[in-house]
Amino acid sequence: MNDFLSDASSFIWGPWLLIPLLLATGLYLTILLRGLQIRRFGLAFWLAFVKRSDRTDLEGDISHYQALSTALAATVGVGNIAGVATAIAPGGT
Repeated sequence: MNDFLSDASSFIWGPWLLIPLLLATGLYLTILLRGLQIRRFGLAFWLAFVKRSDRTDLEGDISHYQALSTALAATVGVGNIAGVATAIAPGGT
């Protein structure tokens, strides 16, 4: 049973199934959303880096870039915490 599960895991997480599956999913979503990530790239870039808020005197108001940076920092931080916890769990130091 252990050999079977090891072989199945190697096949599922190996490059011969995982990479084509990820590429097919990306292509499917691109077609389904009619190339949204390509069509709206200019607007997203403009909102994130160029556009500034007209009113900066509001308390708690942040720019689009600050919101993007905060979301990315939270994602990376949670990934680091989960990675360290996963490494320590089997007995790592």
